[in-house]
Amino acid sequence: MIEDTKYTVGFRSMFREYDIRGQVDEEQLNPTNVYRIVKAYSKYLRKRNITRAVVGYDNRTCSPSFAEASIKALRETGIDVYFIGLTLSPVTYFAQYHLKCEGAVMVTASHNPDGWSGFKFANGYSRTLEPDDIKEVYHLLDTEDEELPLGNYIEIDVRDAYIDNIVSRIHMGPKKLRVVIDCANGGAGLYAYEIFQRLGCMTFQLHCDPDTSYPFYYPNPSDLKGRARMREMILHPYIHADLGMSFDGDGDRIGVIDEKGDNIWSDTLLAILAKKRLEKQPGGAVVFDVKCSQTLIDTIVKAGGQPVMWKTGHSYIKAKLRESNALLAGERSGHIFIGGDEYYGFDDASFVAAKLLEYFSNTEETVSQIIGTLPHYYTSPEIKATCADDVKYKIVEKITNELKRDYPGKVNDINGARVSFEDGWGLVRASSNLPELVLIFEGKSKEDMLRIRQTIKSYTDKYDEIAKKWDNDVE
Repeated sequence: MIEDTKYTVGFRSMFREYDIRGQVDEEQLNPTNVYRIVKAYSKYLRKRNITRAVVGYDNRTCSPSFAEASIKALRETGIDVYFIGLTLSPVTYFAQYHLKCEGAVMVTASHNPDGWSGFKFANGYSRTLEPDDIKEVYHLLDTEDEELPLGNYIEIDVRDAYIDNIVSRIHMGPKKLRVVIDCANGGAGLYAYEIFQRLGCMTFQLHCDPDTSYPFYYPNPSDLKGRARMREMILHPYIHADLGMSFDGDGDRIGVIDEKGDNIWSDTLLAILAKKRLEKQPGGAVVFDVKCSQTLIDTIVKAGGQPVMWKTGHSYIKAKLRESNALLAGERSGHIFIGGDEYYGFDDASFVAAKLLEYFSNTEETVSQIIGTLPHYYTSPEIKATCADDVKYKIVEKITNELKRDYPGKVNDINGARVSFEDGWGLVRASSNLPELVLIFEGKSKEDMLRIRQTIKSYTDKYDEIAKKWDNDVE
């Protein structure tokens, strides 16, 4: 959070590491504050001589009015606006290339619960704002406005162009796949079904109609509760699906379940993609965040690639992918980035899903058999512990220092604390998007994983500011 006393703690807390997100209320996000924030972003663009921007919004009740306020702010700063309406974050990124716009505003809170909103702001192609950029936007909030000609406004539909682009890049094999797709009533339902149908899959839909009330569960592929219904459909005797795929609200994160109904975390998906890609381009780098499994690291090394561990966050990972000239990148949360000559290097769950289907359709092995060839560890889901925004980073810093004291040379502190043990590892870090800590544990056996969990919990339990009962826990 930005250290400043000019605004309330609640308002400042919206300016996070690589996104701006907050609750929809009088203090944080409302049309007036949205206008102010996007006006500041518009000035950020003009300082870089960027005068064209795409605007899209996600499937939330507040999003149309927030998009309207964003358009007004951009145009009043002399920015030409290309409005693509209800859409996904990767479609907005694609539209930048398609329409030759270096600026973009995606009104979205991604997988955050209802009652939240926010923005993903672009700074060029396949680039979103990083911490210093977010701070710059914050400091431009109350700067004087210039008198500029009103920017142009163009409404345009890029849906067909986006779907055509994905389908043209995929070469399906002879195996006809049966796929369950769960869009959890988010925006991905506008795209995923048609993409998979055009790829020749037998596609079974689950909650694919956009619904701002989210009547079943919020679209978050990391949530175990949200995967239960998809598992039932995959295993239904009349369906017998080869796999299931779920998407978050703005379509940049993916979740997968195999034909046996078992969860496949996204770092395992990245391992599958990396293994296949490194067959064609050995020696390439693969970037991943601190939450990822040792399975991924072992697979990259065995395939002759270079593993690059980095900070969690889509902006961080995109930047590291460019810096490393990497083939692929990904996060445990479900963001996967395909770069090089295969795609644009931004996180696009629909394209990642299509690449996986391409691979699975060209082999006789089942999804679970392919996963069975990878090194195996016992890994927890992403566990969440409530902790207030204004203290979470300081507390994680204290815990990190304690762990470094007790386990010298065993703590990777590029993003929280990832502690290596003989039988696995444990991670504690502050969420950049919500008032909570994120914890993950992995062991050579389930017992090892649970023991590491208890070790890390002995450190977090010292702090009253951290909830003692964790959400999505393994106990």
